[in-house]
Amino acid sequence: MKNIVIRKINQSDSREEISNVYEQSWKYAYKGIIPQDYLDSIPKGHWCRAFDNPERYTLVVLDGDKIIGTSTYCKSRFEDYKDWGEIVSIYFLPEYMGKGYGKGLLKKAVDELKNMGFKKIFLWVLEENHRARHFYEKCGFKNSGEYYDDKIGGKQLRELQYVYCD
Repeated sequence: MKNIVIRKINQSDSREEISNVYEQSWKYAYKGIIPQDYLDSIPKGHWCRAFDNPERYTLVVLDGDKIIGTSTYCKSRFEDYKDWGEIVSIYFLPEYMGKGYGKGLLKKAVDELKNMGFKKIFLWVLEENHRARHFYEKCGFKNSGEYYDDKIGGKQLRELQYVYCD
């Protein structure tokens, strides 16, 4: 991991490049989970505006000058968990998945939330996303047993809550 840098986004970072990480990651990681026609219809730049939300913070992972991964975190968006920190997302370009970079990015997001004063941290993961669930478990998260049902692309999906166990 010689040229890998993890840092907060800045004004000069291309929002299109960060959105592309989301787009490519969704199309790869959610294949067979979210309906293919929905994945195929995600427009270029779909997430661009989300990165400048003042209530959320975004990290990027750079390999040289190329943005290869990203994570967004914040104070919980859910009233039932209002005193918790939340990891909203963690995504990588498909060719960088499974190479160990995610562990560093997730640790940085957890550390940032702890620095913000959060003692309890959680995230949501699609029940059918076994690869991500295994990754989170390896990184110290545990399934809390809480869930919510969501609909993406017309398909009913269950999101499981994982909590960080220090």
